[in-house]
Amino acid sequence: MKDVEILLGGPMPPLVMDGVATSFTAHRPWEAADPAAYLAGIGPRIRGLATSSSHGRIDDAYLAHLPRLEIIASYGVGYDSIDVAAAARRGIVVTNTPDVLTDEVADLALGLLLATVRQLPQADRFLRSGRWLEKSFPLTATLRERKVGILGLGRIGKAIARRCEAFGLPIAYHGRHRQDDLPYAFYGTPAELAAAVDVLMVVTPGGTGTRHLVDASVLQALGPTGILINVSRGSVVDEAALIRALRDGTILSAGLDVFEDEPRVPSELVEMEHVVLLPHVGSGSVHTRNAMGQLVVDNLAAWFSGKGPLTPVPETPWAGRTA
Repeated sequence: MKDVEILLGGPMPPLVMDGVATSFTAHRPWEAADPAAYLAGIGPRIRGLATSSSHGRIDDAYLAHLPRLEIIASYGVGYDSIDVAAAARRGIVVTNTPDVLTDEVADLALGLLLATVRQLPQADRFLRSGRWLEKSFPLTATLRERKVGILGLGRIGKAIARRCEAFGLPIAYHGRHRQDDLPYAFYGTPAELAAAVDVLMVVTPGGTGTRHLVDASVLQALGPTGILINVSRGSVVDEAALIRALRDGTILSAGLDVFEDEPRVPSELVEMEHVVLLPHVGSGSVHTRNAMGQLVVDNLAAWFSGKGPLTPVPETPWAGRTA
């Protein structure tokens, strides 16, 4: 398949770049003296694109440079940086990397919840600063007698729910549809869910349809003992409203792995002692990132060998899809 030319949208893990280069003719425009001119020159020959959300928006204007493009293989489960509708109009298949990161992100979500409720980073800083020599660390909130609301009960949301059940925590959820085969309470709006729970776990996809889904009204409903955990996309939460809610005591605390303008995190959040902040590391283990990278390569290899994509996103225009 070396006659197939693949564009790498930006720097990617070595497993992806090496895997693409081994099987295809790979192009790295960011290494060129004039990336725009380089892309203009190779664009008409490109048949596959390997990309990730960190590479920027893949929209109709971008796709216009790639008239022969057949497939976009995205590194990550979220694909809100890709205009899938624009790709569909051009007959381009879009794939992502689901399942292989589900357990890793779910593990991180529970770790972030525990760290936020029991103030584990704060306790670590307390000890390291020598303050334990002066007094005991203050008592914290608890998971006991809390109910967890999951906003977005997809693959990762269900994995989080199973872990919460192991902790003995009641589960409720909101999503686009009620899932009648599940034993959890369903609420029709995010605000109704927030009002019924003590922890709001945000796991919904990003994109225009979920932008600021968690707004001031949802945070008000969550209440002064409520905790917000976000492991989805920063765009889902109105960050300015969240800062006000944390500052004013509208909610108790928050654990955040994602932000609206990554890697730039508002100084107001950084300066808050009662929140836990992580640098978008939900899937950030060597094992899982390797599995994600291999799936990007495998999707390209499957497509160009005539087998069809392995993990097409639901909106993709592929007649042979079975899921």
